[in-house]
Amino acid sequence: MNTKNILLMSCILLAGLAGGYFISGTQQVEQQSQGTVQTTAGGDGPCAGGAKPLMWRNPMNPSVTSPKPAKDGMGMDYIPVCADAGAASGPAGTVRIDPTVTQNIGVRVTRAVQKELSRAITTVGRVTFDETRLTTLHPKVDGWVDKLFVDKTGESVEINTMLLAFYSPELVATQEEYLLALANWQQLKTSPYKDIRDGAKRLLDSSLDRLRFFDVPEHQIRQLQQTHKVRKNMHIHAPAAGIVTKIGVREGARVTPASELYQIADLSRVWLLADLYEHEIPWVKPGDSASLTIASMPGRAFTSKITYIYPYLDPKTRTNKVRIEFDNRDGALKPDMFGDVAIASSTSKPGIYVPREAVLITGKKAHLFVQVEPGRFEPRTVKIGTSAEGQVEILDGVKAGELVVSSGQFLIDSESSIREAAAKMVAPALAPGPTMESSEIHPAMNMDPSVTHQPNQPAMQQMDMPGMNMNGMSTDPHSAGEPNGMGAGHPQGEGQDAPSHMNGMQMNGDKMKGMDMEGAQ
Repeated sequence: MNTKNILLMSCILLAGLAGGYFISGTQQVEQQSQGTVQTTAGGDGPCAGGAKPLMWRNPMNPSVTSPKPAKDGMGMDYIPVCADAGAASGPAGTVRIDPTVTQNIGVRVTRAVQKELSRAITTVGRVTFDETRLTTLHPKVDGWVDKLFVDKTGESVEINTMLLAFYSPELVATQEEYLLALANWQQLKTSPYKDIRDGAKRLLDSSLDRLRFFDVPEHQIRQLQQTHKVRKNMHIHAPAAGIVTKIGVREGARVTPASELYQIADLSRVWLLADLYEHEIPWVKPGDSASLTIASMPGRAFTSKITYIYPYLDPKTRTNKVRIEFDNRDGALKPDMFGDVAIASSTSKPGIYVPREAVLITGKKAHLFVQVEPGRFEPRTVKIGTSAEGQVEILDGVKAGELVVSSGQFLIDSESSIREAAAKMVAPALAPGPTMESSEIHPAMNMDPSVTHQPNQPAMQQMDMPGMNMNGMSTDPHSAGEPNGMGAGHPQGEGQDAPSHMNGMQMNGDKMKGMDMEGAQ
């Protein structure tokens, strides 16, 4: 008897708990529904001043909206989109922020200034030879090098320094011709016949010119006139002072007019070739001052001017070279040195300029935010020009004196994009965005457009699917509901205990009229 009482009391207690849980859940749902209705119908809305929102948008996809509060597929509440009276008079995307919040999020504004802007260009350069002071020596005749007097590169030579001596059969023959012409002139210079005297003189002069054309030095010609003896070796002298940078032959080598004997460079003046990018070329012109600093000579700066801008680009580096000439009589600058070059451009361009960080580049467009009044920021699409010294030229979109946002504009831009999207969706002249009531529905699912989705109502209960007809479907236990499809009267396989997969499935013919299975038995 006691056991029965205990069981009875336990059942009563469980029934009471279940009933209380059910009643509590029902009351909570009713309260939420009443609260939603009060929020929608009353004046206590979620917007400022208790105003009603324009719509409710999906927190994950702003293009999906609803005219009333709802939840998305993950259970997240839709966000109310409120009307902004201050932004209504401005373009789409205008943002209003409380001045205190503006200060806290680090929003800074800068005035657009009308001015003339120049720039200083910093680049790298390489020291090289002055091409006009570079000398290359070649022999005028064939021969063989007999003696090298300057046999090391890097040596300093003066004008007329003897470089080498070489033997040439052609020069020997030319000397003999000159001696014959000289002897003939000495015999005929006293002739009473003017024509004979003139002919002997012309022969002497032509043979002397031949020696000089072959670069025979004057001191050897004087020795030939004085001694009347042919010399085996002829000398080649340095035509200019400088540093020997290349020796092309050695003693005993055969040379021809194509052989390069020496290369001499005058380093008292050198060139510097600096590289400029394409966008820097318009800022530079000949005559602009430039300074050069070398890492190996800290504290010393070499100053000069741009003398030439090359009319072509380097195809490998895509840069334009400019030439700067430096006085180098002390030899401090050496060819192939690298240094930092600072060019002070004399070119200035007038325009309206704003800080570079104020402009947001999105694809092929640029935009910024203008503070039209305290706490109100308006997006502007602008056309930009040149940029220099951290400033960007505004060709169109902003006037001089307007305040543009130069810091914190990314936060404003994100809010502006949301507001602009919302404004486009509620604009009467534009087609409405996809909502939960106007979402695309597959043609096979005939859903009544008058039925809207309710957050707390199962979606399947609102779907009318007349195309699924199961009136003729047999519910014979022999075909469904029995293990392995075996009904009573059909033997079941030995050792098989498969559960039924159709137990508990209810076929509602009114809701699933579209499945025509009249032939199923």
